[in-house]
Amino acid sequence: METLRRVQRSLLGGEEEQEEDFLGESNGSCSLSPLQSFIVFYRPIKFAVMFTFGNILAVGSTAFLVGPEQQIGMMLDPVRVYATAIYVGCVVLALISALWIHNKVLTLIAIISEICALIWYSLSYIPFARRMVSELLISCCDTDLS
Repeated sequence: METLRRVQRSLLGGEEEQEEDFLGESNGSCSLSPLQSFIVFYRPIKFAVMFTFGNILAVGSTAFLVGPEQQIGMMLDPVRVYATAIYVGCVVLALISALWIHNKVLTLIAIISEICALIWYSLSYIPFARRMVSELLISCCDTDLS
């Protein structure tokens, strides 16, 4: 119990009470420093490993909820088999670039690819979401030069 109190004091900055606003947020006790918010660029290899293992745990948690057989069945459904393959490939690429190659630029590219693949994979579970996003991107990027 004393250990818990020491950890709480160190996290909250001592014994003083933290004031909360009407939304329940405390005054800066949970805010990130500029260095912490740019950890992706400061230490991309560490971020890539943690982010990738977090994604693996997220997929594993859904497998725990619906069962591994049904999870694999949903991932290999013809509607999302390509999104699954790209996502798994990006996860592997991020781990290889972070743990084996140790190249920061390649790791940043792998993280960005993994995020995009995760979004595309997640959109495959929402009916018509990928088509809507595709049409939105096409309309935003479509320029008529004539």
